[in-house]
Amino acid sequence: MDRNQLLYRLSLLIPLVLSLTVHEWAHAWSAYKLGDDTASRRGRLTLNPIPHIDPIGTILLPMLGIPFGWAKPVPVNPLRFDRRWSMRTGMAITAAAGPISNFVLALLCAVTLGLLMRLRPETFIATSLGQAPPAVALIQMGFVINVSLGIFNLLPIPPLDGSRILARYVPERLHAQWEKVERNGPFILMGVLVLSNVLGFSLIGRPMRAVMELFNRLVMFIAM
Repeated sequence: MDRNQLLYRLSLLIPLVLSLTVHEWAHAWSAYKLGDDTASRRGRLTLNPIPHIDPIGTILLPMLGIPFGWAKPVPVNPLRFDRRWSMRTGMAITAAAGPISNFVLALLCAVTLGLLMRLRPETFIATSLGQAPPAVALIQMGFVINVSLGIFNLLPIPPLDGSRILARYVPERLHAQWEKVERNGPFILMGVLVLSNVLGFSLIGRPMRAVMELFNRLVMFIAM
């Protein structure tokens, strides 16, 4: 691995770790607000990245140049939710908090990029020529990572967050079948990912392009 590759992978690691940390913190915070302090008691209600780091998903994959990863799942006990919330509703809210946090971070990155381009026109020129300053490149990478994390986690495939949101609306008569799907979720997800790679299509390509176009318009609106 040459120096440029190492620098690129380190630059990928920084926004990815921050994004995953906020994602897991959002799960812990929403569960805490709903009455479940399990994550808090286990030290996961924190923006300190260390308790959230998964050696493979958070460190190894980015250092191998793979622009994706995961953190340690936040423990949630739906039995501890406030009685005002059903367990399924509480789990759906807690699950949705993760992707929402990523979209909020992507929005902050977009606003920051727009302000930088507005206040520092030379930044706009350098970026348009593909020569963005390191700080701008990190923000751009954080923008892309958070959009992709948010959309990917909304896929309704267990164990992704989207499956827990979908579970809120699964009819009672289909619960047994859905529980079987959840038990085999990791294998289903892996199979879908492998199949999509073999067939050459992206699970999140179209929605990601649409969301990024929306944010890019915001960047340009602020910059002009």
